Amino acid sequence: KTQLRQVIKRAMVVGKEKMEATAPVVDEGGEIVKPRTDKREYRRILLKNSLEVLLISDPETDKCAASMDVSVGSFSDPQGLEGIAHFLEHMLFYASEKYPEEDSYSKYITEHGGSTNAYTSSENTNYHFDVNADCFHEALDRFAQFFIKPLMSADATMREIKAVDSENQKNLLSDTWRIRQLQKHLSREDHPYHKFSTGNMETLHVRPEAKGIDTRSELLKFYDEYYSANIMHLVVYGKENLDKTQSLVERLFQEIRNTNKGIPRFPGQPCTRDHLQVLVKVVPIRQGHELTVSWPVTPSIHHYEAAPCRYLSHLIGHEGEGSLFHALKILGWATGLHAGEADKTMEYSFFNVWINLTDAGHEHMEDILGLLFRHIKLLQESGVSKWIFEELSSISETKFHYQAKTHPISYATDISSKMKIYPTKHWLIGSSLPSKFNPDIVQKVLDELSPSNVRIFWESNKFEGKTDKVEPWYNTAYSLEKITEFTIQEWMKSSPHVNLLLPTPNVFIPTDLSLKNVIDKDMFPVLLRKTSFSRLWYKPDTKFFKPKAYVKMDFNCPLAVSSPDAVVLSNLFVWLLVDYLNEYAYYAQAAGLHYGLSLSENGFELYLVGFNHKLRILLEAVIQKIARFEVKPDRFSVIKETVTKAYQNYKFRQPYHQAMSYCSMVLQDQTWPWTEELDALSLLEAQDLVNFVPMLLSRTFVECYTAGNVEKKEAESMVKHIEDVLFNDPKPICRPVYPSQILTNRIAELGTGMKYLYHQQGSNPSDENSALLHYIQVHQDEFSMNVKLQLFCLIAKQATFHQLRTVEQLGYITSLSRRNDSGVYGVQFIIQSSVKGPGHIDSRVESLLKDLESKLYKISDEEFKSNVTALIDMKLEKHKNLKEESRFYWREIQSGTLKFNRKEAEVAALEQLQKQELIDFFDEYIKVGAARKKSLSIRVYGSQHLKEMASDKDEVPSPSVEIEDIVGFRKSQPLHGSFRGCGQPKL
Repeated sequence: KTQLRQVIKRAMVVGKEKMEATAPVVDEGGEIVKPRTDKREYRRILLKNSLEVLLISDPETDKCAASMDVSVGSFSDPQGLEGIAHFLEHMLFYASEKYPEEDSYSKYITEHGGSTNAYTSSENTNYHFDVNADCFHEALDRFAQFFIKPLMSADATMREIKAVDSENQKNLLSDTWRIRQLQKHLSREDHPYHKFSTGNMETLHVRPEAKGIDTRSELLKFYDEYYSANIMHLVVYGKENLDKTQSLVERLFQEIRNTNKGIPRFPGQPCTRDHLQVLVKVVPIRQGHELTVSWPVTPSIHHYEAAPCRYLSHLIGHEGEGSLFHALKILGWATGLHAGEADKTMEYSFFNVWINLTDAGHEHMEDILGLLFRHIKLLQESGVSKWIFEELSSISETKFHYQAKTHPISYATDISSKMKIYPTKHWLIGSSLPSKFNPDIVQKVLDELSPSNVRIFWESNKFEGKTDKVEPWYNTAYSLEKITEFTIQEWMKSSPHVNLLLPTPNVFIPTDLSLKNVIDKDMFPVLLRKTSFSRLWYKPDTKFFKPKAYVKMDFNCPLAVSSPDAVVLSNLFVWLLVDYLNEYAYYAQAAGLHYGLSLSENGFELYLVGFNHKLRILLEAVIQKIARFEVKPDRFSVIKETVTKAYQNYKFRQPYHQAMSYCSMVLQDQTWPWTEELDALSLLEAQDLVNFVPMLLSRTFVECYTAGNVEKKEAESMVKHIEDVLFNDPKPICRPVYPSQILTNRIAELGTGMKYLYHQQGSNPSDENSALLHYIQVHQDEFSMNVKLQLFCLIAKQATFHQLRTVEQLGYITSLSRRNDSGVYGVQFIIQSSVKGPGHIDSRVESLLKDLESKLYKISDEEFKSNVTALIDMKLEKHKNLKEESRFYWREIQSGTLKFNRKEAEVAALEQLQKQELIDFFDEYIKVGAARKKSLSIRVYGSQHLKEMASDKDEVPSPSVEIEDIVGFRKSQPLHGSFRGCGQPKL
């Protein structure tokens, strides 16, 4: 499947000056275009200090949110202080004159059910949070102080430089970050696009200090110069009516000073002729080959309603028959292709085509580029098609008007970043609604995709040792050569003849958007149908009222995960199914009907989600492919190569991801080391899969869940169709599983009073970062125990972050979370660090647990009640959309717990909970030396700390057990009973 390269969002600046107001200016939002199904109210106001604000009133919301977008980013970093805009973003979280206690903002938000974050982009910095609705006023006041009187203490400065450095360390071995910085490096040195934007110890401390520059003074200067109300945009998403929210916002934010600062502007193009017509060969970290073909183009923001880049990405990135990707796939040269605008501002923009190459594709790079330019030439010569634009417009309009609600924090953040770019009426729409057919502007951008204007970045491990240059910030090895128009024209002539075509009209566009008449208003899923072949759970839409459905089907096949070979063969089967369906299903996905196939814990899983009108057609196509599955040797070879590289790239995962993987391996029965799966894969041939698939499917049980705008009889009919095709044939592909084969997910039970340790070298020798995962196993799913663990996590979460990251600066990645393995609950601490080894970090977690012990013992009745209330509010938070609701219920079905009333039952348990019970729970299961404590420390050693591993092993405390062989250890442990093994519900 196409791997969509995450393009880092860049902020843009618009030439829309705001007049200074003497009194708040109010705009009732009448002109703000909103979805037809949106009941929320909107109002634009301009405060006396020229702060532009969008107020949103949503009486149904449980969470309130705010996002402040400041029109300054890393492009404004002074020379020699790279990363200071990003560093300032970190520092504002510390404290303010009004709330001087360090980290009290984050503590307040976390303890009241919320979350908080920020990001720095090239031309903007965005701060955002959400919180339980009844705590919004104080949270918003704390947030406002960021921009009124923050305290950027000298004491915190060095600590937070270390946090920025740790964040940068995490990115150093990421190919996405590396290639992006290389693209910036190969641009005009006097353009801010060229800069390094994250910052590190060198740019924020070492170099400034050597020049006698005080970083903190520069930080304060930067804040004073740029943080002015007139270049800020605020979105406030509240539960109260607009008038109340307005008076609150006026009171809290009018003190932000306005220096009438102009929005920083950066005219000019990043690339001169020297930076165009280049072929750059790059050595990546991970296995694989990728082409990024990039052209500077007219920024489409100036013509966003004509959407030139959207139109072109639709055609160049299309995956249906006759498309460029389809041709490359048939030739066996590419496994993914994605096209679109990237790195865009008001002044410049790039249009990129990303192509994932196979080994054969790597050898045919010139042919691939020849075909790409031939395809572009075809588009240039055939003119801009009105029906294609109108179809794109129609799909976009349907998606906009029937969009699902998202979380207030992401909604507010998204809108605040649009406010300076678009006119008020299009704040909610942005560029999502192409509405004005303008062939001239599309043709203009299309003509810019020329051989004379191109930058080609070609990543492959094959270039190792064959490059002569190094990018300075990430040490990426590369070489550069100029490439002429003549050369590209030669490639176009010599590339193979393939028939490239425009897309055909999309048959999956929904035309029936009516809502079904639901007679039964079931609050929870009901078991609608059960046979020896399948079980169907059904939940009608009683909340969201959108013409959408959610269908999930888990094909439980006992053979699927029975050995490393079986897992790999099952994986190849699923990958090939997706591969075969791609050209057909791509149209459905373009029309807002998505599907996915993946391995599940006991087989493979199919989901369909989106507009319900044509969902049945897509479902039948998928089932048909399963029923008539065949192994095409040419596609088998490509998919085997792709899956092999995916396995080989496991070793380049972040160390904390490695630790999480080892932890799952210790706990989860029927899991195999990836190294064994890779060995098994290397020996497999197409014939092995031909032999395996009939055996895999021969015993199958299908667990189904259908929800949304679907009637009971439709849900039953879908499952009956599956049974008819797979089970009811004279020579059935599938037969029922035997009762003794019912698959269960079982979890290893750690010994009471024991500490287990697993030490392992990080799998990437170049990675300096180490990681610790400290896990405490507590109990199996039971409401009163669940809420005690959840409450402990809520109370301890911010204290953990504050102590281990803010104070001790162990690492950027620091978290405490509740862990759920098939209904077995525990708590896990995860820390990744380049400054300290896992043994030291583990001792700091033990020390933290002692601090948490005294914190819990001293907790006042009032604070205890406040935390309980916050947790109840979090539990009672309504699902935002059908997908969120369905995932919640599906987890209950898949784990076998079937506690659909979980939220209500856990709230009831919380309302009964006494403070002493929480303390007793902590004393019994979590505190250092607790009688019933079961803990596991996974220690992954990066190159920086590898020498500590032997001494750490010698110093393990008693009583503890060193795990040498993960699978051997798991097999020696008793297993928790599975909920799936208990009595099945009757109809």
